[in-house]
Amino acid sequence: MAEAHQAVAFQFTITPEGIDLRLSYQALSQIYLSGLRSWKKRISRMRNRVIKGVYPASPSSWLFVVIAILATMYMRSDPSMGLIAKIQEHLPTMLSVLVFSTLLWLSLILTLRFCLKLLLSYHRWMFEQHGRISTTTKVWVTLVRLLSGRKPLLYSYQTSLPCLPVPPIKDTLERYLESVRPLLSGPGFQRMTVLAAQFENSLGNRLQRYLKLKALWATNYVSDWWEEYIYLRGRGPIMVNSNYYGMDFLYVTPTSIQAARAGNTITALLLYRRKVNIILVYLLILSVIPLCAAQCERMFNTTRTPGEETDVLQHWQDSEFVAVYHRGRYFRLWVYKAGRLLSPREMEYQIQRILDDPSPPGPGEDRLGALTAGDRVPWCTVRKQYFSSGVNKRSLDCIERAAFFVTLDDEEQGMMGEDPVGNLDRYAKSLLHGKCYDRWFDKSFSVVVYKNGKNGLNAEHSWADAPTVAHLWEFTLATDAFQLGYTEDGHCKGEVERSLPPPQRLTWDIPVEVRVLCVCIVP
Repeated sequence: MAEAHQAVAFQFTITPEGIDLRLSYQALSQIYLSGLRSWKKRISRMRNRVIKGVYPASPSSWLFVVIAILATMYMRSDPSMGLIAKIQEHLPTMLSVLVFSTLLWLSLILTLRFCLKLLLSYHRWMFEQHGRISTTTKVWVTLVRLLSGRKPLLYSYQTSLPCLPVPPIKDTLERYLESVRPLLSGPGFQRMTVLAAQFENSLGNRLQRYLKLKALWATNYVSDWWEEYIYLRGRGPIMVNSNYYGMDFLYVTPTSIQAARAGNTITALLLYRRKVNIILVYLLILSVIPLCAAQCERMFNTTRTPGEETDVLQHWQDSEFVAVYHRGRYFRLWVYKAGRLLSPREMEYQIQRILDDPSPPGPGEDRLGALTAGDRVPWCTVRKQYFSSGVNKRSLDCIERAAFFVTLDDEEQGMMGEDPVGNLDRYAKSLLHGKCYDRWFDKSFSVVVYKNGKNGLNAEHSWADAPTVAHLWEFTLATDAFQLGYTEDGHCKGEVERSLPPPQRLTWDIPVEVRVLCVCIVP
């Protein structure tokens, strides 16, 4: 309760003598610094949008074009071939020059994008032998680098990437028949061949025209349908069937202290999020070929919410906390204070507070995560009925709006002991499903930190393919071990501000019906 009073920026009391107003300058300072961080992020996003919007040119190139046009006009030459004179009939001279220069600049940007898109449609580089690159590919690499500019950002190439082509229906059917050939007998394969021919000559051609029509205006004719119909419309459990996992180093554990490993892991993940937010991550093959970065947008602050017919991916622009699960209890851990990211040592300090908390879980709280492990329709029904208002909604919002989810597991895992193969198998199963109620499978990804310092992650599949998460996890492990590091006694580096408010315990009012459902999902 004392922490709540300290967090109030001002208090007032009405007395017979008047109103007694008390200001908390510390709280007001925290509000100011937090708002300042928020505005800095907004300005940074706006700046990055401008840079991305004019790529492969730069905002300063507009000024270069304007100066070049003014210089040619000063030399009594008309580079616009009469267009500036036409514009002068409606606007002043200087404004007419600016309008023409801007139109010329935009035309150059579109031309550069078109040329870059044509260059990126070249695929023979994939079939080159290692160490024996053809002259054509070398020329192509040079041209791509010239048009790409010096400092491409994460989303710079999005408007220059070639669209996914629609394959001819004949090729699709040939590949289909080739894939089913080992599964069918002779008569069965002949029948399937006849059905494929009938499909091609009837419904198939009409569907192919629809796909080509969609491909004219969509950058990817299949991605939105794939996300919805392959993933989000599935009504079965996403645990095991959809979610996947990533492991820690097999032979190395940087520290055996659980709180320290969690502190560095959380810090490394948030450093990666900062890079994504300011668009400083590069997704390139061979430092030349760009990859589509659309899936990076929903990496953090994202959750999958259940629906009756289809689930929905919800994403928030920012989140200043993570959700933590330990021994059946849920906590909200603030990772920023006064607009700054907590140091790894402060993260460890806060995690240790959670580990040392002796409070027991509330009734039904320990198995609440089982709702995300079961069928989607019952979870949707329960969510609407019992988690749409009151304390349950506030606590659920804390989990769903968190940057990501963290589980502090009481078990020890890893490829260790006298049975390394068996232990590795148990380690993988723990990351894949755990106890089925100690993970939150709806979050974009959940980090698991074990008692012996091992860690891993469980990722929800609908928002991105595995390579996107693999890049995140590779960065996290490398930053944890080689950049952040640990002290000689295994603790995180940095100083601790002891005045940090403790992690906030989430409270629930879970009715008997929900408890029974959780036990039915995970006996």
